[in-house]
Amino acid sequence: MKKRRAHVWITGRVQGVFFRTYTQDAAHRTGVAGWVRNLPDGRVEAVFEGDWDNVEKMIAWCHEGSPLCRVDKVEVIEEVYSGEFHGLTVTH
Repeated sequence: MKKRRAHVWITGRVQGVFFRTYTQDAAHRTGVAGWVRNLPDGRVEAVFEGDWDNVEKMIAWCHEGSPLCRVDKVEVIEEVYSGEFHGLTVTH
């Protein structure tokens, strides 16, 4: 299957609502690796790598997010797949 790397920024009420933890759980379920972190401007940033369809599922998940969040915007930039990650890490 074709591999993919997506760099994602999520805007809305996405901090203080366990967005990163839910993202990590969703990535584990879909077999996607990478990282997720809060940004000082209130957004969440993530990099997802894995099979094309699974990364697409994670991007779709970001449009919904955690139960207490409100997602206003999801920006995605495609990057070159590197295969450098094992699992999804929550960073600061």
